[in-house]
Amino acid sequence: MRILARLTAAVLGACLLPWPTFAWGPNAERLIANRAVETLPSDLRPFFEVNRDFITRHAADPVESLEKNPATEGHNQVLYLDRYGQYPFEALPRRYEAAVAKFGRPKLESSGLLPWQIGVYSARLTDAMRSGNWEQARLIAAQLAGYVAQAFDPFNTSENYDGRAWGQTGVNLRFDTSLVDRYSLFFPLRPNDAAFITDPTDHAFEDCLKAHSWLEIVLVADRRARNGLSDYTDEYYDRFYSEAGATLIRQLSDAAADVGSYWLTSWINAGRPVLPHQ
Repeated sequence: MRILARLTAAVLGACLLPWPTFAWGPNAERLIANRAVETLPSDLRPFFEVNRDFITRHAADPVESLEKNPATEGHNQVLYLDRYGQYPFEALPRRYEAAVAKFGRPKLESSGLLPWQIGVYSARLTDAMRSGNWEQARLIAAQLAGYVAQAFDPFNTSENYDGRAWGQTGVNLRFDTSLVDRYSLFFPLRPNDAAFITDPTDHAFEDCLKAHSWLEIVLVADRRARNGLSDYTDEYYDRFYSEAGATLIRQLSDAAADVGSYWLTSWINAGRPVLPHQ
């Protein structure tokens, strides 16, 4: 009976896993990682400059993994805050053990683990830097960039991520993939300089909260852009960018600054080891 109960719980947990959101598309992930290099201080930047192409390419690894294995990777890239009451969602503990004790592992996994995943990868990067494993460090830095970027997508913070519940199906892809693919050459991204992060996991929760606060603005922009049109035409996208472009650019810029901040934090926590420049 115990084996059957455990099996039933596992099956139910798998069925409750979030559907793939595909969140920021690969181009957005790479854009964020690329611009993050420019936020770093002079004693850290050369390593990331030398590895910029590698890191930029592999920043999309989490998105590509999600597309291939949504059942196993999907929960790592979202946090459905609206499953935990009302803003600022204080019902959800930020310490993982406390959250498991309160809600149980199946609910946590089905609602997303993104902030904790960011905390795990931040610690992994610190360990790789401390041990001088620079090949591993550059790969983990790229993957960490991908996860941090996801915390800035408003649609990663709601169980209605695809807009279906609001009659705006696909709004997430129109905002975080199509607008980027169409207009990124014109984005005036101005990320702030990287800064030390005291608590990587708690900081990731704050990023998700801020992203969630932009959700309604993007939804209203989508509805206005579609007004009077029968399809998602070039005119629709021009209108949508005019309405939501400032929000998109802000989130991408802030994501780049945060990615740089996570890299800087891992290096400081590793004891500021000397970095190879090739």
